[in-house]
Amino acid sequence: MLLEPKVYIVGAGPGDPELITVKGRRILRAADLVLYADSLVSEDLIAQAKAGAKVLQSSGMDLEHQIAVMAEAVQAGRSVARVHTGDPAMYGAILEQISLLKLLGIGCEIVPGVSSVFAAAAAVGAELTVPELTQTVILTRAGGRTPVPERERLRELAAHHCTVALFLSASLAGQAAAEFLAAGWSPDTPVAVVERATWPDQRIVRTTVSGLEGDLKAAGITRQAMILAGWALDPGLSDRDAHRSKLYDQAFTHGYREGTERP
Repeated sequence: MLLEPKVYIVGAGPGDPELITVKGRRILRAADLVLYADSLVSEDLIAQAKAGAKVLQSSGMDLEHQIAVMAEAVQAGRSVARVHTGDPAMYGAILEQISLLKLLGIGCEIVPGVSSVFAAAAAVGAELTVPELTQTVILTRAGGRTPVPERERLRELAAHHCTVALFLSASLAGQAAAEFLAAGWSPDTPVAVVERATWPDQRIVRTTVSGLEGDLKAAGITRQAMILAGWALDPGLSDRDAHRSKLYDQAFTHGYREGTERP
């Protein structure tokens, strides 16, 4: 099928080539130019580009080079699939691309993807929002070479004592653990770390806030890892018949079912 000549920013998912959306795969297979994050996107997925498509890796390009390549293609009447890892809305550096393309009159469409935070939760078999335990998930990162705003310091966010998902923070595990403890978290609060979620070499480390830094050092995990922290990550939760939702409670009435009294 023919695509409109514009830039399609496609979320490729976390790694497994089957975790791209149907729409994302359709665009990948039809695009005239595929520009992809080669260190993070599966080569098996990119191999599905159509015969004759121009396929380029973005790791060696700066922003201006990427924009020039994509703009040239669109201005020549061709379609572009700019393929990002996970979901491009999370730490995808897409705003700067969209802004420069817009200045050139180049249209963009974002196609969402499966984020690594949800791939990691699936890998460890966790529900991140557990009734009567936590109903909030904070997606953030520890401040490093890319700083975070003062009001978004991990210590301030962790004060909510909900589930926290840390992107891009494996090399800052000690700093993150210190911030959790400073926010009043118990040292034995469960933490699950998933390195390269859904890739063939995926690794999972189960630890605690106090053990986070040491366990990641022992495992040699410094990058491409999602850190999930909070009591929703307690592996023992699934062994107990507790924290049931209202949705399926026998006595709970909603728009599709009338609740009944329990015997």
